[in-house]
Amino acid sequence: MSRSKTSNAWLKEHVQDHYVQMAKKDGFRARAAYKLLEINEKDKLIHAGTVLADLGSTPGSWSQVAARLVGEQGRVFALDILPMDPVAGVEFIQGDFREEEVLAQFVALLDGRALDVVISDMAPNISGMSAIDQARSFHLTELALEFARDHLKPGGHFLVKVFQGSEFQSYLKEMRALFTEVSTRKPKASRDRSNETYLLGKGRR
Repeated sequence: MSRSKTSNAWLKEHVQDHYVQMAKKDGFRARAAYKLLEINEKDKLIHAGTVLADLGSTPGSWSQVAARLVGEQGRVFALDILPMDPVAGVEFIQGDFREEEVLAQFVALLDGRALDVVISDMAPNISGMSAIDQARSFHLTELALEFARDHLKPGGHFLVKVFQGSEFQSYLKEMRALFTEVSTRKPKASRDRSNETYLLGKGRR
């Protein structure tokens, strides 16, 4: 069966994509790596010694970036429902972090340390029905914020992918209640047609 014109166009664009080419060359698993690199360049969230959790980490490009940035003194914990191939310097837990057993594994790994940074590039499987996709997407961002509330140390930072929609303003308000400074970021590596944006909460209250 031949591919549709739309998927052919997407495939052609993807193959020719500047960031896809760079990811291959630099050894990253996905072009998303450059979103985190660009935000970190500007905001200096992750550095040597940072203790960090990457939520919804698969396929692992954000974990790869984080592991390079935290160095041997830092720790990177990655969590996802889906399997993820090992990344050097990253401790991965497969499971749903809302489940007590999975959370207990994570807390055991933390061994008493509070997190400096929580990052989340999670997105739902797209159904094509915008109301459903929007609701699923905001459910994931709510879960990520709840996780940050529970595990970030005072002064810690939180970076999360969000999609513009009806819940955006209320989510922004929740973040402003938890962090001293909240900014939006739209890295160059985000595709132009995508309505994704990133919210950055700095300085957990």
